[in-house]
Amino acid sequence: MRDWEKEKTASDPDTEREELEKLAKDWDWHVRRAVALNSSAPVEILRDLANDKVQWVREAAAGSPHADGEILDHLSEDGDGFVRAAVALNHAASPEILLDLSWDEMMDFDYSLSKNRYITQEAVAKNPNAPEEVIRTLSEHGDEHVRAAAVSNPNVPGDVLFKKRIDLSWAVRTSIARSPQISVEILDFLAQDRIQDVRAAVAKNPRTSADSLGGLAMGRDVDIRVKVAQNQSTDIKTLVVLSQDWAWKVREQVAKNPSTPEDVVRTLVEDVDQSVKKTARARLEG
Repeated sequence: MRDWEKEKTASDPDTEREELEKLAKDWDWHVRRAVALNSSAPVEILRDLANDKVQWVREAAAGSPHADGEILDHLSEDGDGFVRAAVALNHAASPEILLDLSWDEMMDFDYSLSKNRYITQEAVAKNPNAPEEVIRTLSEHGDEHVRAAAVSNPNVPGDVLFKKRIDLSWAVRTSIARSPQISVEILDFLAQDRIQDVRAAVAKNPRTSADSLGGLAMGRDVDIRVKVAQNQSTDIKTLVVLSQDWAWKVREQVAKNPSTPEDVVRTLVEDVDQSVKKTARARLEG
């Protein structure tokens, strides 16, 4: 039977080192895993846990922000794919380790999508330490989720985003539209996408041009208009139009938007919807 109190102590960052060392040798792997997940666990304890017989303990050690190069290098060759995927996600993983793991075709079944996912390669593709050559290679992967992860990388080259803006997968195009590195030109292009999720991501991106936001504000989709109303890059003209939108959720977001002029907010204080009224009053009083 699991000892929840012991697990709580093992995961508490204020637990003394001597106690953590003791708990790291506990018979219950749940306790040992809690130690590995502890943000205060010293590297010496993690080094022992990296050799634990239970994969979930090693996985926790692999994901620790305190894991050093020696631990991550060791666990990158672990026999369990979940452990290797945890290494690939760790921002302390070196470019050399990530290069090696970029060839790891470990798969796990995603029940929500009813398909297998290349979890290690997806993790590598997201890691900001991944070398540019790895990002470029994974952006051409046959699996859409790996490509989507690659274009979401904070260091993805601009030419990769430009090329993949016409990717057949809407998941990839959506990931591009969310990128903080994306150019205004690509956002303008994706604002015309036929898929709602892509346009919604464009509507939310603060780099999107006022013209594209104005165009999206004229669309029939309420969720997209809500995101335009939330975007601080939306110009005053568009916010004024959205302040008269038939959907109260849109008008409410206009009232919240710091870019909305005070006189527009004052008109929303008299709105027929109580939520809009409340939001507008809070904005003026704040």
